[in-house]
Amino acid sequence: MSDPVQHLIIHGKTLEGERFRPSDWAERLAGVLSQFRPTGSLANPLSYSPYAMPRRLDGLPCVMIDHRLRVLEPLAWKFACDFAESNRLQTTDTAERTDDTPAGSSAA
Repeated sequence: MSDPVQHLIIHGKTLEGERFRPSDWAERLAGVLSQFRPTGSLANPLSYSPYAMPRRLDGLPCVMIDHRLRVLEPLAWKFACDFAESNRLQTTDTAERTDDTPAGSSAA
């Protein structure tokens, strides 16, 4: 059995609880990270990387960043983390979750 994929989820809500703007920020961030793909995959310029996908959670945009990006391209991982920190966005790291931690918990 393989290990489950772990994600850093960057939520479209600030640490102060405000909705983050612009409304298409998740697509923009995922677009910047779209060039980072698994080795051997086809680089379609019109698609997102499987390592950084925009999604909606609880009605808000978010970006789910696969932890494998950290190994593939550490600077891209740092860019995403710095983006979240500099914009004071709520994040959830599924790698840090335990069985007692609810799936929607947020950490800075």
